[in-house]
Amino acid sequence: MKIKYTLRTAVIGLQSHMSRSLLTILGIVIGITAIMMIMSLGAGAQELILSDIQSLGANTIIVMPGREPTGPTDPSVVESLFSDSLKEMELEALKNKSNIPKAEEIMPIVFGVDTVSYGNETFRPTILGASDLIGKIFDIYPEKGSYFSEEQIKSKAKVALIGSKTKEELFGESDAIGQKIKIKGQNLQIIGVFPPKGQVLFFNADESVVVPYTTAQQYIFGIKHFNRIILQVESETDIPRTVQDIEITLRNLHNIDNLDNDDFFVSTQAEIADTLKTVTSVLTLFLVAVAAISLVVGGVGIMNIMLVSVTERTREIGLRKALGATEKNILFQFIIEAVTVTGSGGIIGILLGSALSFAATFGLSYFLDLNWSFAFPVTGAILGLLVSALVGLIFGIQPAYKASRKSPIEALRYE
Repeated sequence: MKIKYTLRTAVIGLQSHMSRSLLTILGIVIGITAIMMIMSLGAGAQELILSDIQSLGANTIIVMPGREPTGPTDPSVVESLFSDSLKEMELEALKNKSNIPKAEEIMPIVFGVDTVSYGNETFRPTILGASDLIGKIFDIYPEKGSYFSEEQIKSKAKVALIGSKTKEELFGESDAIGQKIKIKGQNLQIIGVFPPKGQVLFFNADESVVVPYTTAQQYIFGIKHFNRIILQVESETDIPRTVQDIEITLRNLHNIDNLDNDDFFVSTQAEIADTLKTVTSVLTLFLVAVAAISLVVGGVGIMNIMLVSVTERTREIGLRKALGATEKNILFQFIIEAVTVTGSGGIIGILLGSALSFAATFGLSYFLDLNWSFAFPVTGAILGLLVSALVGLIFGIQPAYKASRKSPIEALRYE
């Protein structure tokens, strides 16, 4: 029997039980839809995170206190938050051009979360202590007002800039410039308000209060060390040499001979981007694997339905064999039916998953004001189509084999 006739017979067999065929592919449709959505939204999230990191520029270097963590569960992750290995002495050494000749800008940072109040209103934003270089390095400038000056940093002035969310929570529609907020019993005058910006490296600019780092150290956190020191070099090509200069300078300053005893570590934007890319990719693959379970469930359902179909069509199988159909013809017909069912489910799942992903992307961008872009996962579409066809092939073989082995005489006698 020619292949085209076998295909036509398989399609007619599916059309004669359309409702059952549609219900059969439901598990496949759900599985492929879930995979498409996860891969599409995962790619969009990865793009969003990486664009935020890259917005600081590839020429940014971050020096952090404590031992470099080997993973997210390493105790040094917590230890680095409380390490005091970066102080004024280290900052001055890094500012020295003879030590770090390629450094263009250097800014110390301290941060934490605390309660801010204004009248009866309270809010818990990120408190960020920085220098007047914060605007240039983080590319974030006040919509109203201005940054504090170098003189205000030296004098530990009690001034602050606030993010858009902080302003909304404390002041509503009222003008915040010139008003005083209270943190740790200290009154700080607002001199600037940021426009909506979203996530900037390790803090959310919208939910922030930015003050001179000297003010944060003295009046808010009561510390004398820094949580970060950020450097910018003129060119990306200067990064490897500058990282080496930083490590040599700090090791000499701390009398460190063994690299395993480092009480600081250095990260670049490229390293952070690569790490986050790996994390988001692994997480996406894990979620895809979870979603793929429904494909197995759908495959079992298809096998059950195909076995029922073989029983129902026993007389048809017997008649076809009596008219000359071979076991190979019958086997091929039922395999084609199973693959056609699952393949159709794969196509529907790809289309539905793409549509839902686009809708979700639009919702995230519109309602959460995120720069979330839609990404059609070509790999996911191809994978979904191949996997759905493979599921049909694997779970269709047993019913097809059972049908092909039926005796034509016994089949014709079947009631």
